[in-house]
Amino acid sequence: MGSTQFGNFNDFCRDSTLPVCNLFEGYNVGQPNYPNLKSCELVGIPLGGGKHLGNLGSIILCGIAIVTTAYLIWRSERKQAAVGRREMQLFLLGYIIVEICEIFTVGRFPLSNTVRIAFTGIHLGAITATLWILLLNAAVGYQLLDDGTPVSVGLILASAAVLFIGTGYIALDTGYSWTGYWDSSRTGNNRGIALYVLCQLAPLVFLFLFFVLETALVIRVLGERKPMIYLGAAALLFAIGQIFNYVVSVHICDGVDGKIDGALFETLFTYLSVVAIWVFWSSITEDDWPSQVAGSYP
Repeated sequence: MGSTQFGNFNDFCRDSTLPVCNLFEGYNVGQPNYPNLKSCELVGIPLGGGKHLGNLGSIILCGIAIVTTAYLIWRSERKQAAVGRREMQLFLLGYIIVEICEIFTVGRFPLSNTVRIAFTGIHLGAITATLWILLLNAAVGYQLLDDGTPVSVGLILASAAVLFIGTGYIALDTGYSWTGYWDSSRTGNNRGIALYVLCQLAPLVFLFLFFVLETALVIRVLGERKPMIYLGAAALLFAIGQIFNYVVSVHICDGVDGKIDGALFETLFTYLSVVAIWVFWSSITEDDWPSQVAGSYP
Protein backbone atom coordinates (compact mmCIF):
# COMPACT_ATOMS: atom_id res chain seq x y z
CA MET A 1 0.00 0.00 0.00
CA GLY A 2 1.41 3.39 -1.00
CA SER A 3 2.05 6.07 1.58
CA THR A 4 -0.25 9.05 1.82
CA GLN A 5 0.44 12.62 2.85
CA PHE A 6 -3.03 13.03 4.33
CA GLY A 7 -2.66 14.31 7.88
CA ASN A 8 1.00 15.23 7.45
CA PHE A 9 1.97 18.66 8.76
CA ASN A 10 5.61 18.59 7.65
CA ASP A 11 5.27 20.87 4.63
CA PHE A 12 2.93 23.28 6.44
CA CYS A 13 5.18 23.56 9.48
CA ARG A 14 8.36 23.82 7.41
CA ASP A 15 7.17 26.84 5.42
CA SER A 16 4.53 28.52 7.63
CA THR A 17 3.93 29.69 11.19
CA LEU A 18 0.91 27.69 12.35
CA PRO A 19 -0.17 27.20 15.97
CA VAL A 20 -0.50 23.43 15.52
CA CYS A 21 3.23 23.20 14.77
CA ASN A 22 3.98 24.10 18.41
CA LEU A 23 2.83 20.58 19.29
CA PHE A 24 5.55 18.88 17.25
CA GLU A 25 9.02 18.71 18.76
CA GLY A 26 10.83 19.39 15.50
CA TYR A 27 9.06 22.72 15.05
CA ASN A 28 8.48 23.85 18.63
CA VAL A 29 10.20 27.15 19.38
CA GLY A 30 13.37 26.68 21.41
CA GLN A 31 13.09 22.89 21.57
CA PRO A 32 16.55 21.78 22.75
CA ASN A 33 18.65 19.11 21.05
CA TYR A 34 16.35 18.84 18.04
CA PRO A 35 17.23 19.74 14.46
CA ASN A 36 15.64 22.89 13.07
CA LEU A 37 13.41 21.71 10.24
CA LYS A 38 11.96 25.07 9.18
CA SER A 39 12.83 26.60 5.83
CA CYS A 40 13.22 29.99 7.51
CA GLU A 41 13.20 30.50 11.26
CA LEU A 42 11.12 33.44 12.47
CA VAL A 43 13.45 35.30 14.83
CA GLY A 44 11.75 38.69 15.01
CA ILE A 45 13.24 41.08 17.57
CA PRO A 46 16.09 40.04 19.90
CA LEU A 47 15.37 40.63 23.58
CA GLY A 48 18.74 39.63 24.98
CA GLY A 49 19.78 36.45 26.70
CA GLY A 50 19.24 34.50 23.52
CA LYS A 51 15.50 35.20 23.57
CA HIS A 52 13.44 36.72 20.77
CA LEU A 53 10.01 38.26 20.37
CA GLY A 54 9.14 36.41 17.22
CA ASN A 55 6.24 38.24 15.65
CA LEU A 56 5.68 41.73 17.05
CA GLY A 57 3.50 42.72 14.07
CA SER A 58 1.04 39.88 14.71
CA ILE A 59 0.95 40.73 18.42
CA ILE A 60 0.05 44.35 17.68
CA LEU A 61 -2.56 43.35 15.11
CA CYS A 62 -4.08 40.85 17.55
CA GLY A 63 -4.41 43.66 20.08
CA ILE A 64 -6.11 45.90 17.52
CA ALA A 65 -8.41 43.03 16.51
CA ILE A 66 -9.42 42.38 20.14
CA VAL A 67 -10.31 46.03 20.73
CA THR A 68 -12.18 46.31 17.41
CA THR A 69 -14.12 43.10 18.03
CA ALA A 70 -15.12 44.24 21.52
CA TYR A 71 -16.46 47.41 19.89
CA LEU A 72 -18.42 45.31 17.37
CA ILE A 73 -19.94 43.31 20.22
CA TRP A 74 -21.08 46.60 21.76
CA ARG A 75 -22.43 47.80 18.43
CA SER A 76 -24.31 44.53 18.01
CA GLU A 77 -25.93 45.03 21.40
CA ARG A 78 -27.39 48.32 20.19
CA LYS A 79 -29.09 46.57 17.24
CA GLN A 80 -31.98 45.42 19.40
CA ALA A 81 -34.16 44.13 16.56
CA ALA A 82 -31.38 42.47 14.55
CA VAL A 83 -31.85 38.80 13.68
CA GLY A 84 -29.10 36.65 15.20
CA ARG A 85 -27.70 39.39 17.43
CA ARG A 86 -26.78 37.09 20.31
CA GLU A 87 -25.42 34.47 17.93
CA MET A 88 -23.21 37.02 16.17
CA GLN A 89 -21.92 38.19 19.55
CA LEU A 90 -20.97 34.59 20.37
CA PHE A 91 -18.96 34.40 17.14
CA LEU A 92 -17.20 37.67 17.93
CA LEU A 93 -16.45 36.51 21.48
CA GLY A 94 -14.95 33.31 20.08
CA TYR A 95 -12.77 35.37 17.74
CA ILE A 96 -11.49 37.41 20.70
CA ILE A 97 -10.41 34.18 22.42
CA VAL A 98 -8.66 33.09 19.21
CA GLU A 99 -6.78 36.38 19.00
CA ILE A 100 -5.72 36.31 22.67
CA CYS A 101 -4.23 32.85 22.13
CA GLU A 102 -2.63 33.90 18.85
CA ILE A 103 -0.53 36.47 20.69
CA PHE A 104 1.24 33.63 22.49
CA THR A 105 1.21 30.93 19.79
CA VAL A 106 1.82 32.72 16.47
CA GLY A 107 3.12 35.93 18.09
CA ARG A 108 5.97 33.88 19.52
CA PHE A 109 6.37 35.35 22.97
CA PRO A 110 9.46 33.88 24.65
CA LEU A 111 7.49 31.34 26.69
CA SER A 112 8.37 27.91 28.00
CA ASN A 113 7.24 25.04 25.77
CA THR A 114 4.83 23.90 28.47
CA VAL A 115 2.98 27.23 28.51
CA ARG A 116 3.05 27.58 24.71
CA ILE A 117 1.46 24.14 24.28
CA ALA A 118 -1.32 25.12 26.71
CA PHE A 119 -2.12 28.24 24.66
CA THR A 120 -1.91 26.17 21.48
CA GLY A 121 -4.49 23.67 22.69
CA ILE A 122 -6.91 26.47 23.61
CA HIS A 123 -6.15 28.26 20.33
CA LEU A 124 -6.89 25.25 18.13
CA GLY A 125 -10.05 24.38 20.03
CA ALA A 126 -11.22 27.99 19.80
CA ILE A 127 -10.63 28.17 16.04
CA THR A 128 -12.73 25.08 15.33
CA ALA A 129 -15.49 26.07 17.77
CA THR A 130 -15.63 29.69 16.55
CA LEU A 131 -15.97 28.71 12.89
CA TRP A 132 -18.70 26.25 13.87
CA ILE A 133 -20.51 29.12 15.59
CA LEU A 134 -20.10 31.18 12.40
CA LEU A 135 -21.72 28.39 10.38
CA LEU A 136 -24.63 28.25 12.81
CA ASN A 137 -25.00 32.02 12.42
CA ALA A 138 -25.83 31.37 8.78
CA ALA A 139 -28.43 28.79 9.79
CA VAL A 140 -29.98 31.27 12.23
CA GLY A 141 -30.86 33.54 9.31
CA TYR A 142 -33.33 30.93 8.07
CA GLN A 143 -35.26 31.20 11.35
CA LEU A 144 -35.51 27.45 11.92
CA LEU A 145 -35.44 28.38 15.60
CA ASP A 146 -36.24 31.73 17.14
CA ASP A 147 -32.94 33.55 17.35
CA GLY A 148 -31.58 34.78 20.67
CA THR A 149 -33.68 32.35 22.72
CA PRO A 150 -32.15 30.13 25.40
CA VAL A 151 -32.71 27.13 23.11
CA SER A 152 -30.90 28.70 20.14
CA VAL A 153 -28.00 30.10 22.19
CA GLY A 154 -27.80 26.97 24.31
CA LEU A 155 -27.59 24.62 21.31
CA ILE A 156 -24.86 26.75 19.74
CA LEU A 157 -22.85 26.90 22.97
CA ALA A 158 -23.24 23.18 23.71
CA SER A 159 -22.22 22.03 20.24
CA ALA A 160 -19.31 24.52 20.13
CA ALA A 161 -18.17 23.31 23.56
CA VAL A 162 -18.00 19.73 22.29
CA LEU A 163 -15.76 20.79 19.41
CA PHE A 164 -13.66 23.04 21.64
CA ILE A 165 -13.07 20.36 24.27
CA GLY A 166 -12.50 17.57 21.74
CA THR A 167 -10.04 19.51 19.59
CA GLY A 168 -8.32 21.04 22.59
CA TYR A 169 -7.90 17.69 24.32
CA ILE A 170 -6.33 16.02 21.27
CA ALA A 171 -3.98 18.98 20.85
CA LEU A 172 -2.95 18.99 24.51
CA ASP A 173 -2.55 15.21 24.65
CA THR A 174 -0.34 15.42 21.56
CA GLY A 175 1.82 18.17 23.03
CA TYR A 176 2.04 16.86 26.60
CA SER A 177 1.89 13.13 25.82
CA TRP A 178 -0.58 12.45 28.62
CA THR A 179 -1.62 9.06 27.25
CA GLY A 180 1.16 8.51 24.71
CA TYR A 181 -1.48 7.75 22.07
CA TRP A 182 -0.33 10.60 19.79
CA ASP A 183 3.42 10.29 20.43
CA SER A 184 4.19 9.27 16.85
CA SER A 185 2.70 12.58 15.72
CA ARG A 186 4.62 14.63 18.27
CA THR A 187 8.09 13.15 18.00
CA GLY A 188 8.09 11.23 14.75
CA ASN A 189 6.41 11.87 11.43
CA ASN A 190 4.38 14.96 12.44
CA ARG A 191 1.34 13.24 10.99
CA GLY A 192 -1.87 13.51 12.97
CA ILE A 193 -5.07 12.67 11.15
CA ALA A 194 -7.38 13.78 13.97
CA LEU A 195 -5.68 17.17 14.26
CA TYR A 196 -5.59 17.50 10.49
CA VAL A 197 -9.31 16.90 10.17
CA LEU A 198 -10.29 19.09 13.14
CA CYS A 199 -7.83 21.96 12.58
CA GLN A 200 -7.38 22.06 8.81
CA LEU A 201 -10.36 20.47 7.05
CA ALA A 202 -13.31 21.05 9.39
CA PRO A 203 -12.81 24.85 9.60
CA LEU A 204 -12.66 25.07 5.80
CA VAL A 205 -15.87 23.02 5.48
CA PHE A 206 -17.60 25.25 8.05
CA LEU A 207 -16.50 28.38 6.17
CA PHE A 208 -17.59 27.01 2.81
CA LEU A 209 -21.04 26.07 4.12
CA PHE A 210 -21.37 29.48 5.79
CA PHE A 211 -20.76 31.31 2.52
CA VAL A 212 -23.10 28.97 0.60
CA LEU A 213 -25.94 29.38 3.11
CA GLU A 214 -25.53 33.15 3.34
CA THR A 215 -25.39 33.52 -0.45
CA ALA A 216 -28.62 31.55 -0.80
CA LEU A 217 -30.24 33.61 1.96
CA VAL A 218 -29.31 36.96 0.41
CA ILE A 219 -30.06 36.16 -3.22
CA ARG A 220 -33.03 33.77 -2.97
CA VAL A 221 -34.76 34.87 0.24
CA LEU A 222 -33.96 38.55 0.57
CA GLY A 223 -33.66 39.15 -3.15
CA GLU A 224 -30.80 41.60 -2.61
CA ARG A 225 -27.39 42.04 -4.22
CA LYS A 226 -25.57 44.74 -2.23
CA PRO A 227 -24.80 42.55 0.83
CA MET A 228 -22.95 40.16 -1.48
CA ILE A 229 -20.26 42.82 -1.86
CA TYR A 230 -19.49 42.52 1.85
CA LEU A 231 -19.75 38.73 1.86
CA GLY A 232 -17.53 38.47 -1.21
CA ALA A 233 -15.02 40.85 0.38
CA ALA A 234 -14.92 38.68 3.52
CA ALA A 235 -14.23 35.56 1.45
CA LEU A 236 -11.55 37.30 -0.62
CA LEU A 237 -9.79 38.79 2.40
CA PHE A 238 -9.73 35.44 4.17
CA ALA A 239 -8.35 33.71 1.08
CA ILE A 240 -5.61 36.33 0.70
CA GLY A 241 -4.59 35.78 4.31
CA GLN A 242 -4.28 32.03 3.76
CA ILE A 243 -2.20 32.55 0.62
CA PHE A 244 0.20 34.73 2.59
CA ASN A 245 0.43 32.14 5.35
CA TYR A 246 0.77 28.96 3.32
CA VAL A 247 2.38 30.09 0.05
CA VAL A 248 4.14 33.44 0.41
CA SER A 249 5.30 33.17 4.02
CA VAL A 250 8.65 31.49 3.46
CA HIS A 251 9.59 33.97 0.73
CA ILE A 252 8.82 36.94 3.00
CA CYS A 253 10.80 35.35 5.82
CA ASP A 254 13.81 34.72 3.57
CA GLY A 255 13.68 38.24 2.18
CA VAL A 256 13.88 39.94 5.59
CA ASP A 257 16.14 37.40 7.35
CA GLY A 258 13.39 36.08 9.60
CA LYS A 259 12.16 39.43 10.92
CA ILE A 260 8.57 38.73 9.81
CA ASP A 261 6.74 36.10 7.77
CA GLY A 262 3.31 35.51 6.25
CA ALA A 263 1.65 35.02 9.64
CA LEU A 264 1.63 38.80 10.07
CA PHE A 265 -0.45 39.23 6.92
CA GLU A 266 -2.66 36.25 7.74
CA THR A 267 -3.54 37.93 11.03
CA LEU A 268 -4.26 41.21 9.24
CA PHE A 269 -6.44 39.83 6.46
CA THR A 270 -8.34 37.47 8.76
CA TYR A 271 -9.09 40.43 11.03
CA LEU A 272 -10.37 42.43 8.06
CA SER A 273 -12.43 39.41 6.96
CA VAL A 274 -14.12 39.21 10.39
CA VAL A 275 -14.97 42.92 10.21
CA ALA A 276 -16.41 42.38 6.70
CA ILE A 277 -18.53 39.50 8.01
CA TRP A 278 -19.93 41.74 10.73
CA VAL A 279 -20.67 44.51 8.20
CA PHE A 280 -22.40 41.90 6.01
CA TRP A 281 -24.51 40.69 8.94
CA SER A 282 -25.35 44.26 9.90
CA SER A 283 -26.40 45.05 6.33
CA ILE A 284 -28.89 42.17 6.16
CA THR A 285 -30.44 43.00 9.54
CA GLU A 286 -31.40 46.58 8.78
CA ASP A 287 -34.69 47.74 10.20
CA ASP A 288 -36.45 47.94 6.84
CA TRP A 289 -35.75 44.33 5.90
CA PRO A 290 -37.76 42.10 8.25
CA SER A 291 -40.95 42.60 6.25
CA GLN A 292 -39.13 41.63 3.07
CA VAL A 293 -37.81 38.45 4.67
CA ALA A 294 -41.19 37.53 6.10
CA GLY A 295 -42.80 38.14 2.75
CA SER A 296 -40.30 35.91 0.98
CA TYR A 297 -41.00 32.77 2.96
CA PRO A 298 -43.71 30.52 1.58
